[in-house]
Amino acid sequence: MKVVITDYQYENIDSERSIITGAGYELFDYQVKTTPDLIPVVKDADAVITQYSDINAEVIEHMQNCKIIIKYGIGVNNIDCEAASKKGIYVCNVPDYGVDEVSDHACTMLLALGKKLPILAKSFRKGEWGYSSVVPLLRLSECTLGLVGFGRIPKMVARKMSAFGMKVIAYDPYINETAAQELNVTPVTLEQLLKDSDLISVHCPLTKDTYHLIGKEEMTLLKPNAILVNTARGGIIDEAALIEALQNGKISGAGVDVFENEPVTPEHPLLHMDNVIATPHSAWYSETAIHTLQRKVAEEVVNVLNGNPPFNCVNMK
Repeated sequence: MKVVITDYQYENIDSERSIITGAGYELFDYQVKTTPDLIPVVKDADAVITQYSDINAEVIEHMQNCKIIIKYGIGVNNIDCEAASKKGIYVCNVPDYGVDEVSDHACTMLLALGKKLPILAKSFRKGEWGYSSVVPLLRLSECTLGLVGFGRIPKMVARKMSAFGMKVIAYDPYINETAAQELNVTPVTLEQLLKDSDLISVHCPLTKDTYHLIGKEEMTLLKPNAILVNTARGGIIDEAALIEALQNGKISGAGVDVFENEPVTPEHPLLHMDNVIATPHSAWYSETAIHTLQRKVAEEVVNVLNGNPPFNCVNMK
């Protein structure tokens, strides 16, 4: 059977090659992302591994033998899951490879912005002594943290940030109330979360239902001192509305690891605001996370090609 990697950004794919060929399957790797380039390389593949390629309905329609499409990562918004389901193809991801890394990144942004460290450090470098540049500053233990989504990563954020004495609330239409209770997290509506939170961290998947979940209207609900952090997917927050809110002082600051269109150019407005921490979709990264991701992707492919149900399927039960 034939396994195809459409694209990857790693130093090598030695781990995947060892696991997949060791199981008796062939592995072919490419760096192709567009429909015309993808169709000829995936049409006879039994399994497709992808990172950023656009695995749309047209590409999937040309797949003759495919049993599984798996994403290097968590979000599968570059794969047409509906089209895959119609052809009986599993769409899989690796939901647990970077829980520590992304939650650490989100917490770091929340804490740094909550203490206004970027503004304070810049003022200090300009020769300003004292705290006048960051007035007013809230005590973190008196803040409310709102989590948009309550999967693996936000649960870990709740554990870590609760150590600072914050009240934690969460919005998730599928929330596990028992898990929330165990973590002392209060389930709320999105509207209540936006109104009550001093710090907001976004962790839900990007779907048709969550696209621009936080838009211009929702921005008006936020406190003037609110901090908004997004380490999930750029399209969940209306980027233009976020920029406008920051420029007009409607919110205090933002942490952004993901953008609506990636990669962004150096001229992007969010890269030039003192009250914004922007990073290049790298919250997931550590050496351990990379090695875990590559290994688990290969193991899932072998698992399915061996005739077993997938470990982590997002489109079919």
